[in-house]
Amino acid sequence: MSIRLKLTLWYTGLLAFSLLGFSALLYSLIASLLLSAMDDRLAGQAQDVISLIQSENDPAAVLLSGRVRLPSIDVFASQYYIQIVQADGRPVQLSENLHNRELPIPASVVQEIASGRARAYTVQTSSDARLRVVSVPLVVARRPVGAVQVAQNLAAIEDALRVIRAVMLFGGAFALLLAAIGGAFLARTVLRPVEAITRTAERITLAEDLSQRIPSAGPNDELGRLVKTINSMLARLETLFQAQQRLVADVSHDLRTPLTTIQGNVDLLRRGAADDPEMRAQALQAIGDEAARMRRMVNDLLLLAQADAGLKLQRQPVEMDTLLLEVYRQAQVMAGDRINVRLGAEDQALVLGESDRLRQLLLNLVDNALKYTPAGGQVTLTLRRRAGWVLVTVEDTGIGISPEDLPHIFERHYRADRSRSRSGGHGLGLAIAQWIAQAHGGQIEVTSEVGKGSIFTVRLPDATAEPGVKHS
Repeated sequence: MSIRLKLTLWYTGLLAFSLLGFSALLYSLIASLLLSAMDDRLAGQAQDVISLIQSENDPAAVLLSGRVRLPSIDVFASQYYIQIVQADGRPVQLSENLHNRELPIPASVVQEIASGRARAYTVQTSSDARLRVVSVPLVVARRPVGAVQVAQNLAAIEDALRVIRAVMLFGGAFALLLAAIGGAFLARTVLRPVEAITRTAERITLAEDLSQRIPSAGPNDELGRLVKTINSMLARLETLFQAQQRLVADVSHDLRTPLTTIQGNVDLLRRGAADDPEMRAQALQAIGDEAARMRRMVNDLLLLAQADAGLKLQRQPVEMDTLLLEVYRQAQVMAGDRINVRLGAEDQALVLGESDRLRQLLLNLVDNALKYTPAGGQVTLTLRRRAGWVLVTVEDTGIGISPEDLPHIFERHYRADRSRSRSGGHGLGLAIAQWIAQAHGGQIEVTSEVGKGSIFTVRLPDATAEPGVKHS
C-alpha cells in the first residue's frame, strides 16, 4: 500500500470518525431540544386545566365533601389529548378525541401522582402511535388529589428527526467523498517532492550523474527544507566524487614518470650495472631522487584531496615577520650559491591561520621562483601591511610567464611549453599555494614579463584589524 493511499485512508477515516461523533452529538441535542420544547407546551396546557379546576372549586368544600368538581376539558383538546386521573391513577375524565381510550399510565408514574410530583414520559398506544405525556399534579387545599395528563403525538418530531438523520447521512457521505478526493489531491501534492527525490535518485543511479538536482519551487516547509538538504548533500557528494576522480587522475598522471624512472634503473642494475660502482651509485641516486619526488607528490595530492573534501584549517595568530624570516633562511639553503636570495622590506604583521600551511605556501612560491630563475639571478622576499591586508611578495628575475600562460598557472599539472616543461616539477605547487591562500581568506596575485621575471603577491587579512585580536 502506497503512502499516498495510506494518508488518504487515514485522513478520510479520521474525518468519518469525527463526523460520526459530531453528528451523533448534534442529533441527540436536537432531539432533546425538540422533546423539551414539546414537554414545555404540554406542561403549559396541563397548567391551564389545573388553573380552571382550581378556580371552580372551593378548598373548604373539597375538604368537607372530599369531591372535586371537574370542568369540561374538551375546550383544550385539539392537537392534545387530555385526561384527569385520581391519586390512585384511575381516570375520571377524558377529552373526546381520546374516544374513551385511556392514556397508559406506568406504575412508577402512579406513585409520583400520589406523591404530588410532575413527570414526563413516552408511551406506545394500541394503534402503534407514540405519545409524549406530561403528568402535572392536581393539588386542592394543599393536598394532591390527582393529576392532569396532557399528551401529544410524537409523529411530527419523529418526522423532523428522520429528515435530520437523512440530511446528516447523505451530507456526511458527500463530505467524506469530497474529503477522500481532497485528501488524495493533498497527499499527491505533499508527496510530489518525495516523488521528485525518488526520480532524481533513480536517474543518478542509472546515469551515474551526481550533477542532477531535485527541482525546488515549493514553499519553505518541511519538505522544501528536505529538498534543499538533499540538494546540498548531492552537491557535497558530487564534490567528493569529483575530488576522488581528480585524485585518481592526478596519481596516475604524476606517478607514471617516477615509476618508469625507478623501473628503468632497477632493470639497469639487474643487467649488470650493480657490478659497476659508478653506475650503481648513479642508479641508486636516481631511484632515491624519484622516491623522494614521489613522496612529495603523494603528500601534495593528499593535501589537495583533503582540500577538495572541505578540509578546515585550525586558525591561530601567526607572526608573519617571524615566519618570513624562517622561509628566507630556508630559501638561502635551497638556492645555494647559484641564486641570490635577499630580504626586502619587512613590516611586523599578524594573521590568523595555520603556521605550517602558511610556511608551505611561501616555500612553494620560493621553490617556483628558484626553478625558473637562471644562475646569477635574484629572488626577493618582502612583507608589508596595507589597508587591512598583509602583503607578502616573492619577486624573481627569472624567465617570466607568457600572457597566454598566466591565467592557467594555478591549475593543477599545468606546465607552459617554454618554461615549465623542463622544470621537473609536478605542477601542484602553485595550486596548493592558491588553495592555502584562499583557505585563509586571501588570494595570490601575479604579474610577469617574459625575460624579466615574475612577482607573486600573497594577500592575507590583517588580524590586527579584526576586533578582539591584539598584536603581541
